[in-house]
Amino acid sequence: MAKAQATVTINAPVEKVFSFVNDPNKLMGLWPNVAEVKNVKGLPNGGNSFDFVYKMAGIRVAGTSEDIEVIPNQRVVNETRGGVKSKMIWTLEPTDGRTKLDVDVEYTVPVPVLGKLAEAIIVKMNNRDLRTVFAHLKDVLEG
Repeated sequence: MAKAQATVTINAPVEKVFSFVNDPNKLMGLWPNVAEVKNVKGLPNGGNSFDFVYKMAGIRVAGTSEDIEVIPNQRVVNETRGGVKSKMIWTLEPTDGRTKLDVDVEYTVPVPVLGKLAEAIIVKMNNRDLRTVFAHLKDVLEG
């Protein structure tokens, strides 16, 4: 499995950050290469499930996402199924009105679709995209 990790401190209260990152409808404007989010459904655990289309190296990959663990204002664990299988752990920590946000991602690159040679390039692109997501989050939530 490929891995990605990012950390950012956002000058906003943890409740605001949690509310934003726990809303799948915000993904298209936040996450590069998310082409579609639909069928968003709230879950009893306070999380969501939804269908998505993600463009990986220009190839559209569809899947389903579900929050399997939600601790409000502290942690969200999300799993995806479909063309890309992943587990994403969002951890939020309040500090003096600011929020430290960490995300750890483990995912599979659809090698049969993209080819083994492309895998290393895809991993680098996805790491860059994650840093872009965090920069966008900081801009939006501090603005």
